[in-house]
Amino acid sequence: MGDATHFILATAGHVDHGKSALVKALTGTDPDRLPEEKARGITIDLGFAHLDLPPYRLGIVDVPGHEDFVKNMVAGVGSIDVALFVVAADDRWMPQTEEHLQILAYLGVARAVVALTKIDLVESDEARVVEEVRLKLQGTPFADAPIVPTSVVTKRGLDDLKLALTKTLSATPPPRDIGKPRLPVDRVFVLRGIGTVVTGTLTGGVLKRGQSVVVQPSGLKARVRSIQSHNRDVEASIPGTRTALQLTDLSTEQIHRGETVTLAELGGACDKFDALLEMSPRAARPLKSGSRVRVHIGSGNIAAHVRLLDAEQLAPSQRAIARFRCESPLFAFVGDRFIVRDWAEQTTICGGIALDVDGADTKFDSAAQRKFIQQRADKPHDATTFLLSEISRRHAVRRTALPVKSRFSHDEISQVLSAAATEGRIAIAGEWVADAPWWKTLRQCATDAVDIHHREHPEQTGLALNELRALVSEELPDLAIFDALVAALCASGFAQVSGAIRRAAHRPALPPRLQAAGTQLRKDLAAKPLDPPSRKELSPDAVSQQALKFLLETGEAIELGGEVVILAEHFVRATELVRRHLQQHATATAGELRQALNTTRRIIIPLLERLDRDGITIRQGDNRRLRA
Repeated sequence: MGDATHFILATAGHVDHGKSALVKALTGTDPDRLPEEKARGITIDLGFAHLDLPPYRLGIVDVPGHEDFVKNMVAGVGSIDVALFVVAADDRWMPQTEEHLQILAYLGVARAVVALTKIDLVESDEARVVEEVRLKLQGTPFADAPIVPTSVVTKRGLDDLKLALTKTLSATPPPRDIGKPRLPVDRVFVLRGIGTVVTGTLTGGVLKRGQSVVVQPSGLKARVRSIQSHNRDVEASIPGTRTALQLTDLSTEQIHRGETVTLAELGGACDKFDALLEMSPRAARPLKSGSRVRVHIGSGNIAAHVRLLDAEQLAPSQRAIARFRCESPLFAFVGDRFIVRDWAEQTTICGGIALDVDGADTKFDSAAQRKFIQQRADKPHDATTFLLSEISRRHAVRRTALPVKSRFSHDEISQVLSAAATEGRIAIAGEWVADAPWWKTLRQCATDAVDIHHREHPEQTGLALNELRALVSEELPDLAIFDALVAALCASGFAQVSGAIRRAAHRPALPPRLQAAGTQLRKDLAAKPLDPPSRKELSPDAVSQQALKFLLETGEAIELGGEVVILAEHFVRATELVRRHLQQHATATAGELRQALNTTRRIIIPLLERLDRDGITIRQGDNRRLRA
């Protein structure tokens, strides 16, 4: 069965309608394992079995049907592919039959096979019973589901039921591997000599032996020591399989039903989330805004307060957007389906789809959040809507952060990003993905700031990067985006120079008020190239000092020492004369070089010290020679 396609099937139906007996007849495994279940003759907690229907392998979750244990039922059907919906022919449609049907519909279960059990008790009335069940299924996802009369006493219909299951599975998409494994824990126990073991239905990705995992929402870390699936040791478990993990470093007091074994890189828990709620037209009671409820998600059961957006209550057949404030953290992805039950755990009220699990710091009824949530509510399972709404809300997101806590794979996200970039809906800036209108505005803001600086300070190389950062910092969701902004500017007509950014075509020029002083400075420095006036003589006032600063910053003049400034072209000429003299004489003293350059000691000493620092010459005692 190594090449089998794996699926998860769960039973559903009213208490004492023969769910567990049917599972035992199909698989040979009695799913009722607890002594209390044996004593009372009813299923209380989840039971498990498996069934091979080549080319399919089914992991089976048997759920309780009694009204007191619906919370256990919900914990078992959160991640199933097909339902085995059980109705007893003698008892017909009962309250938990209806409640289980609504739960399956709310959770998005689209395929089912209906087993009409105990048919041996009403064989003369079979046609009418089948028609009654068919009428009850109208308007539900299972309206066209096959109805198979069965009896575990006479063995009637068991082979037909297997055939119906096989046919239904052939039309069922296999469980998806999106690279994000999650195992909602439904059992925790200790095996002597082995340690803590947890079981659940694996979804979303593969877990491997030896892999490091994290338990959410507690955040506790562990390692998978061994894995079993269908009572077999395996190296890895795949989506759509019942999976048992032996976890190191954790005790049974540290992990419980309702928690999720997953990977650390898939994010953490939240205590608030926004969702789209939907109530069946067959629902028994409305949901009032402000109610305290139980949220059943994965295998968990969380207390929460619910607030409806723009509504006082949610009535049968209605939909509404809501925010849940949870009394304890939960771990969820956008797109996860869940069940809402009343606080007393007596009634299933409605179902929902998580739309935002990272927006706890947003104001629920703000215009921005309304727009964001409504976009997702209109297309809750659309990858493009999910990504573009996320990018638009956050303005810019690291590409590696986008797949986290969503039900979309890396490949799906890459395809959406590629198409959106081609259409101009997003901008790719290094590791960042940005909302195109926001990015355009940000770039224009930076461009305008540089251009204004050029106009107001034409003598400067450009706008200091720390000044530009301060100008745009309030617009940045993350200051690290600034580096991407600078890189994008430099790729389109700008240049970064010595801690500043400028237009690539910009050349520093003296403003009109300094031009006369600049002209005089050039004249004074050129009159005696290697014996210029002292710095104090060159710039006796504020205007000439500003002009001299410009010449130095632009490299037109060179500062040899605190009081010596020469034009850059004269510095180049003097350097060449020193080099030529040393090439001819190997070594020379400062005095000999002073005579060779026809300058003064005031000039030659700082000049030679500068050449030493630049690595052109090296001093040995009183002599200089060229550095090798």
